[in-house]
Amino acid sequence: MEPHDPPSKQQSHARSSPAALRNRGVIAEVLARVLPPQGRVLEIASGTGEHAVSFAAAFPGVSWQPTDVEPEALASIAARVDSEGPRNLLQPLRLDVTAWPWPVTEVDAIVCINMIHISPWAACEALMAGAGRVLPVGGVLYLYGAIKFDGRHTAPSNEAFDADLRARDPAWGVRDEADVRAAAAAHGLQRAELVAMPANNFSLVFRKS
Repeated sequence: MEPHDPPSKQQSHARSSPAALRNRGVIAEVLARVLPPQGRVLEIASGTGEHAVSFAAAFPGVSWQPTDVEPEALASIAARVDSEGPRNLLQPLRLDVTAWPWPVTEVDAIVCINMIHISPWAACEALMAGAGRVLPVGGVLYLYGAIKFDGRHTAPSNEAFDADLRARDPAWGVRDEADVRAAAAAHGLQRAELVAMPANNFSLVFRKS
């Protein structure tokens, strides 16, 4: 588990998350293997926009589309796009995974970091349903975050993190890999990779079959 520090105020509306700064390098190593060299990548729940700036710069062959549902996050992303975004980083769009249609209907890959445990389970199901609609055959859905297996946490810190999430909102919580995999399979997404990451996090890579 990686502490999810509250974003701090930066210049203008841009916010910063220490967790995003810590994990962007290791996430990029996995994305380098699984993202297409060209095309459009949809990032869901882009938060502060720091991942979007970093990954768009790391993968100049793709158009990187950041999104979020929260007004403060959208303002932060827009501020970062304007001040430091590379050319292939697009202006953010408001996207609520539970509200169809999404504002983007065709993409080559989806990246979603630290969302499914900080939202109701219905958001994970909606993510899978939407990904099944907008991805082509072979398209990638990349997830990152804490996960448990067969109902068991991988570390005491993840168990404590799960308890904290559920205290904040009973609908939140660290998800079980089998449940996530089943939700994905219901919409034609098969797990292609499971990668152990630092701080007891995991990368889950799904492909549209």
